[in-house]
Amino acid sequence: MAAASQGLSMSSSSHDNGRENFRERLLDIDYNLGDLEVEQLKFLCQDLVSRKNLEKCSSASDIFEHLLAGKLLSEEDPFLLAELLYIIKQNSLLKYLHYTKEQVENLLPTKRKVSLFRNLLYEMSENIDSDILKSMIFLQKESMPKMQMTSLSFLGHLEKQAQIGEDDVKVLEDLCAKVAPSLGRKIEKYKKEKAFQVVTCPVDKETESLPQGKEEVFSCSDVQQFLGALPVNSLFCNSGISKFRQGFSGVLPSLKKSPVYKMDRKCRGQCVIINNHSFTVTSLSERRGTQKDAECLTHVFKWLGFNVNIYNDVTKENLEEVLIKFQSHPDHADGDCFVFCVLTHGKFGAVYSSDGVLIPIREIMSHFTALQCPGLADKPKLFFIQACQGEEIQLSVSIEADAINPEPTHPPLQNSVPNEADFLLGLATVPGYVSFRHTTEGSWYIQSLYNHLKDLVPRHEDILSILTAVNDDVSRRGGTRKQMPQPAFTLRKILIFPVPQEEL
Repeated sequence: MAAASQGLSMSSSSHDNGRENFRERLLDIDYNLGDLEVEQLKFLCQDLVSRKNLEKCSSASDIFEHLLAGKLLSEEDPFLLAELLYIIKQNSLLKYLHYTKEQVENLLPTKRKVSLFRNLLYEMSENIDSDILKSMIFLQKESMPKMQMTSLSFLGHLEKQAQIGEDDVKVLEDLCAKVAPSLGRKIEKYKKEKAFQVVTCPVDKETESLPQGKEEVFSCSDVQQFLGALPVNSLFCNSGISKFRQGFSGVLPSLKKSPVYKMDRKCRGQCVIINNHSFTVTSLSERRGTQKDAECLTHVFKWLGFNVNIYNDVTKENLEEVLIKFQSHPDHADGDCFVFCVLTHGKFGAVYSSDGVLIPIREIMSHFTALQCPGLADKPKLFFIQACQGEEIQLSVSIEADAINPEPTHPPLQNSVPNEADFLLGLATVPGYVSFRHTTEGSWYIQSLYNHLKDLVPRHEDILSILTAVNDDVSRRGGTRKQMPQPAFTLRKILIFPVPQEEL
């Protein structure tokens, strides 16, 4: 192991200090892994690295070299190694990659690289004891080599001999039925997961449904109408709202193969915050706690390198002036990105100005299409909306809803995201439902967005993974009152913010 480790260290001599530091951390992980863990890693990487190359690996660092060479592992995206360490239960080593066990669990649904089949075989090997292994080898004696085998090498041999595969686990099922019936449940679970494999966010299994009469504010067709026929992807985390599970299946693009947005210009870009606290119409109450949200957004986007522009209690006329100003802002040419945040009351597909005018979200976003705003063409444009999208719920004294009493029927919500590339819309809640705001601590959604940007940007997580973590966090709050954020996007590339030099 020492020789291999030395090679890994020496090969970094031509890299900058940051990459040397990353390789040093890989060495720290290597030093803490023994022969057993190396064999486990080799098995788990069989779909990622050629068997011929893996056979030559005698240390973890040898495996790391192949992952680095194949661009499966990098300082910018070390998640694959974090996933591998998590699978082999080496969670104490995740600190070298700036992850925690919980963060890996939250990100696995969207960033998993180790196949379900490989996971199944590894998990089964962990549950095949010496007696079960001896019985399985006996039953397969004619096809087994004359050598001592571990449970992992036994399963690997079955796969190598094409007796089992991703779409054919019958031999394994038969063996389990004869000598280890309890393991059959793992195979059944795998078959179900494979049959219904979709990319979804983590689900809070103990989530409670909304009170009677509040469960279904919009139908499946409403959801489809919201997304429309546009090439808009949507991250749907299900948190007890059964209609979502039946009515929509959101599929993320392949992040692994996508290029990355350029983030190396003079300025990260302009960030606009519309913060409506007080309203001139009596039907819209003061939004206590919104100042906390505005402060957090200001801090985090300044930290990320944006020029932050905040506007308080904005009327419809003022908003139009702000939109026109930033539609033709000269600094877009020197920026990488654009962020627009709205903190206000809202309704189905629209938000309220401080003078009580309902403004469609699409109307706001349409100012920044490539035609209307050439300076932002091919650059990511992020919109975060903290506002209800449906009817108000009676809540406890310290929680308020960003909504007013609804009209008897909702106007159909048309496509909120413009029909062109490079847009992301982060809604605090799905259409038809309220979003919650604490009267002193700010809203659930914005506070979660702030905390996850602060925690996950330094770990080189992309914006969609960060919003997935936000979805999971918000969905777990509130007891019987639940909220589910919804990002929709037409991004063409991965968006990863550079790590700021200073801590927030």
